[in-house]
Amino acid sequence: MKKHSGMRPHDIAVLLKIAAKGDNPWMMKDLSVELGISASEVSESLNRSAIAGLIALDKKRLMKLAILDFLEHGLRYVYPQRPGSLVRGVPTSHAALPLNKEIFSDESYVWPYWEGTVRGESVEPLYPNLPEACLKDPVFYEYMALCDALRVGRVRERNLAIIELRKRLC
Repeated sequence: MKKHSGMRPHDIAVLLKIAAKGDNPWMMKDLSVELGISASEVSESLNRSAIAGLIALDKKRLMKLAILDFLEHGLRYVYPQRPGSLVRGVPTSHAALPLNKEIFSDESYVWPYWEGTVRGESVEPLYPNLPEACLKDPVFYEYMALCDALRVGRVRERNLAIIELRKRLC
């Protein structure tokens, strides 16, 4: 097996895209197209995740408790983010589903995106094509918005995000 050289931000997106598919079968080339990541990057991502114990060695079965543990305890430290300037973009964190039904706020966080419809503080997505990929898959979008709540949210947002992720992953 290859040496593990550390996780990359888009590895989270690859794992959660698989989770968003539920029991539906998937192929690496489909993940590549849907995420806007090269097929070789998807393959390398799955290898890193297998070494880290986030996906089974056969690269077909997610290790959901390990993923949840990493998201809850490591995501905000490994891929920290501070909201930036006001931009137009795609809502994320507590400004997007499912948290926007529970948290009412005048401040919005957005991924900068030229076709975005909301103005808010910018949050760097985990990889450049994330906003476009999320707009094509509402379930995946919810997973990624919840991840951003873990990265930039206050204690309340993080706690609600973990509850929602547990419902979806476990």
